[in-house]
Amino acid sequence: MKRSIGQVLGRTGIRLPLVLWTIAVLYPIFWMFLGSFKSNAEIYRNPWGIPESFHLQNFVEAWTNYNIDISVFNSLIVTAIGAVLTLVMAIPTAYAIERINFRGSKLLFTLYVSGMMIPMVLGWIPLFFLLMQLNLLDNIFGLAIVYAVSQLPFSIFVLTSFISTIPKSLEESAAMDGMSPYRVLWKIVTPLSMSGIITVTIMNAIQFWNEYFMALIFLQSSENYTLALAIDYISSEAQYTNAWGTLFASLVIAIVPVIILYAIFQQRIAKGMTEGAIKG
Repeated sequence: MKRSIGQVLGRTGIRLPLVLWTIAVLYPIFWMFLGSFKSNAEIYRNPWGIPESFHLQNFVEAWTNYNIDISVFNSLIVTAIGAVLTLVMAIPTAYAIERINFRGSKLLFTLYVSGMMIPMVLGWIPLFFLLMQLNLLDNIFGLAIVYAVSQLPFSIFVLTSFISTIPKSLEESAAMDGMSPYRVLWKIVTPLSMSGIITVTIMNAIQFWNEYFMALIFLQSSENYTLALAIDYISSEAQYTNAWGTLFASLVIAIVPVIILYAIFQQRIAKGMTEGAIKG
């Protein structure tokens, strides 16, 4: 069946902006990858071309001379602790709001959802003085706690949607068999909400890995820098040392784990967000 000219033009009109947008997004990333394998002289001589020879000197220099290795470790620690703490707080809270009938449960859920609409920047100054009083300023564990709290509203919102679709009869049967409410939560509800938990964890981990402003405010010592702060330091140094290849290499080190993580769990993330939207 032949398509009419109108249908062809309609499809072209929809796809052409998407193709142009894809090129606009991917080309800078591709250019960054190529620049990470070039020497500084080659970057100035041929900034848009293919490297004459692919060498790893920029990665070695970023890893050793600019302490990217320490920053990667700090980011891993902050991301892992922040993601786990978020789940530890969000799962019981979402379960209590959805399943336990107590006065103010709807108001509590509304407050958590409202927290998603409040800019985090409003809490930076109070958090700075609070962490100072708790001796957690310039501490990656203190930063991880702040990250976990900042993502609680989003995590509770998503997990509540998943828990609401679990049949209550399963929990009632488990309670009749002698399970405590805590065992029902961890043995019955949590496994059945695994799609939502994985989606929330990956989204939070990407957010924590890329976060810059709170790390800039709450971390002061270079040995505690996360990867975002280390890259910012290299960027400021590159203006005077022209170490653009090293900067590109550090950006590749930062972006590759996110790309790999999203590529592995892409379908699960899309499925989890779609199910959460439908179930919510």
